[in-house]
Amino acid sequence: MDLHQQGTIPCESANLKTTAQAAKAGEKDSLAIEASEVQTMSQMPLYPLRFEPIYQYRLWGGRRLAELLTRPLPGNGPIGEAWILSDRDDHSSRIANGPLKGQTITQLLGQFREQLLGKLAQRFRRFPLLLKFLDAREMVSVQVHPADAQTDLLPKGESGKTEAWVVLKAEEKSRIYAGLKPGTTADDLRRALANGTVADDLEYFTPKPGDGVFLPAGTVHSLGDGVVVFEIQENSDVTFRLYDWGHVDDKTGHLRALQVDQAVACIDFVDGAAGLVVPVVEATPPVGRERLFHCKQFRLWRLRGQSPFTVGAAGEARVLVCIEGAGKVDHGGSTYAIGKGDVMLMPAEVGACAFRPSGVVNLLEIALPE
Repeated sequence: MDLHQQGTIPCESANLKTTAQAAKAGEKDSLAIEASEVQTMSQMPLYPLRFEPIYQYRLWGGRRLAELLTRPLPGNGPIGEAWILSDRDDHSSRIANGPLKGQTITQLLGQFREQLLGKLAQRFRRFPLLLKFLDAREMVSVQVHPADAQTDLLPKGESGKTEAWVVLKAEEKSRIYAGLKPGTTADDLRRALANGTVADDLEYFTPKPGDGVFLPAGTVHSLGDGVVVFEIQENSDVTFRLYDWGHVDDKTGHLRALQVDQAVACIDFVDGAAGLVVPVVEATPPVGRERLFHCKQFRLWRLRGQSPFTVGAAGEARVLVCIEGAGKVDHGGSTYAIGKGDVMLMPAEVGACAFRPSGVVNLLEIALPE
């Protein structure tokens, strides 16, 4: 090796070292910026959050959710469900307003858990409720959901599924089935399933707009023939079908699978708590407030009027669902609009706010599990 070569080798090594150090410094700077952005984001004050609906194909569905929500329905097929607030791995709702627009509720919980859930922050790994609108043009399958305690029937990470409906639209032919007729046994039910007469063993009624229907886990239920409802439920997607009215899925050309054994195993043959509820009036006009549901899984009130009123609660997350009309929520010197079909999550740190209707409004307010 000559002296010239001996002189150039250290220079090349030095250049490489300098380049590597610069790259490493750049990575550190990038990480520092990202960490700073995350810290800044986590310190951002939250605000009333609206979400985009997630539409779901269902063979029993229709197209009437277009009359309720502003986002166009996809395609031309039957849309049975709009998931308006969902923290599911495969369907996570996206924020529709403000600085956090585009983020999912899953991301929101990862960054703002304390601000969002308050005293419940350590209790739930994901948002505990799943909220939907259902358009049942045809009959939904006769089905049942397991309870939280029936862990042998629940996939890992899933909860039971107590739910409730608020009827929004119905026709003369519409039906809601909720619970078994008194005295019905498992053997009776299996015989009826074999004979195709299971509906004869179910309690049913003709729904009308405004009805509240409570369906604790273990309740056999169905609805359809032209009924549209709002649904509140535990954040679970565990359903066992008993009977499917002979539906053939146009997408597959086949009957859908039943899970009779699992369904029968989780039916509550004793409890008669399911069915129509009697609203509890808590305030009268000019702004009416009535409690429809109060159970350990959720609480729900219906508010109606055109004068300003208060929504939300100090230190608690609340959810608003606008059924009719429109209005604005005042918070932090700004206003946040909500219209027919919209859902708005009120983070715990937002607390109580004034709601100012634009004319007559029909609003649902929901509290998380106690």
